[in-house]
Amino acid sequence: MFSLEGSTALVTGATRGIGQAVAIGLAEAGADIVLIQRDTTSTATKEAVEKTGRKAWIFTADLAVQEQVANIAKDVTAAGHKVDILVNCAGIQRRHPCEEFPDNDWNDVLQVNLNSVFTLCRDFGREMLSLPVSAATGRRGSIINFASLLTFQGGFTVPAYAASKGAVGQVTKSFANEWTSKGITVNAIAPGYIETEMNTALLNNPERLASISARIPAGRWGSPEDFKGTAVYLASKASAYVSGHVLVVDGGWMGR
Repeated sequence: MFSLEGSTALVTGATRGIGQAVAIGLAEAGADIVLIQRDTTSTATKEAVEKTGRKAWIFTADLAVQEQVANIAKDVTAAGHKVDILVNCAGIQRRHPCEEFPDNDWNDVLQVNLNSVFTLCRDFGREMLSLPVSAATGRRGSIINFASLLTFQGGFTVPAYAASKGAVGQVTKSFANEWTSKGITVNAIAPGYIETEMNTALLNNPERLASISARIPAGRWGSPEDFKGTAVYLASKASAYVSGHVLVVDGGWMGR
């Protein structure tokens, strides 16, 4: 039910953190991995994937530059890869009080966190529609976007991030409405508070750290490893009847 043998997954944001763990988890389940990175200076994820016995390739593109995002599907397809699992995990954060939030930071966050997600969903989804149904997964393709708790909540000093992640939830549902009947499931994962570089500001703020930690029923912040199984589930036959869903992985935060 959870095998991804014969699949090829494309993952953004996989040089570190959650994206890296997800890429490795998909490889451990049997998928080959296409990695989208800004450059080739980091090969740690590629090497980790290859240690599982799967193949890995790096394609370079800066998700902050829409012209480069628009070429990703063309380049990957031209190289002969048939991507049937797409994971949009790349994301950036900018923090300012709302009354001081600059236009350029707003635009940067929306470009990476939302515009690139839409473009990659559209372009790789179009390619998936022409693929045969996989014997391993029971469908033509699976798209997994990364949302956030701020898909549902507003947060503090992060209006652009909240706007982008709220929109990712809606984009996910929109694509799912059109493509589920055609053999492509589209879902999102919403991480809670995770010990990653993006949350350094919170982890270094004693008051915010204490208040957040006190609300998490699991009694701890999450780690990137907590997303391996979730991603494999949403990519595999095990989730064949799950689409248009935003799966919260937050140690129980949203239940409080």
